[in-house]
Amino acid sequence: MRTILCRGLLLDMDGVLVDSTPAVARVWSRWAAKFGFDADSIVLSAHGRPSLSTIRELLPHATAEFHNAENEWMEREEIADVADVIALPGSKELLAAVPDSLHAVVTSASRALAEVRLAAAGLLPLVRQLITSSDISRGKPDPEPYQKGAAKLGIAAQDCVVIEDAPSGVRAGKAAGTRVLAFRTTTPDEELFTAGADWIVNDASSVFASYDPATKQLTLQLRNSPDERRTPQMR
Repeated sequence: MRTILCRGLLLDMDGVLVDSTPAVARVWSRWAAKFGFDADSIVLSAHGRPSLSTIRELLPHATAEFHNAENEWMEREEIADVADVIALPGSKELLAAVPDSLHAVVTSASRALAEVRLAAAGLLPLVRQLITSSDISRGKPDPEPYQKGAAKLGIAAQDCVVIEDAPSGVRAGKAAGTRVLAFRTTTPDEELFTAGADWIVNDASSVFASYDPATKQLTLQLRNSPDERRTPQMR
């Protein structure tokens, strides 16, 4: 096993703790159909970023009011579509192994959507620190989300490890000065390494966390068997 020492853990939500890929694909596909976009490419481009950023990028000539209205539609649809949103393997165990004060969830979802998905997955009681798109002005791949996550914990970013599944999130973590552990839940290894990931494992079931109160240090042990590689869902 590879061992990582750190003082704080900053975790993305979708694709790291929560499997919401089918719901995300359904909602974004409906949105793409409204404007004649290719659904598959839209789902890929939207993953790991605030929905408003994607809408602005895809509809550059629309007004701010139109962007905001479409984003509100998106949020309503995603909040309503959680029937098959579940916790990814090992998520509950990983969160439970790390003291509340030493981990934060940092997601591109709005606060309302994040709380609904975490609740649907049975993880909300384990999350005390939450940074969402409602708390920032610049979304991933900008470093602001992870900078705010580290600040919320009161821990220097360089002493934190970010856990991500999307290239935009990996870039955000690296830009914030953290080390980044990537999960191959949604994205191929080569894209994650190109974005700057330091390590890649299957999912949270490959991470074993422990805390030493004497040193105030977290230990993450990574199990990574080439024979047990999972296939990314979005490719």
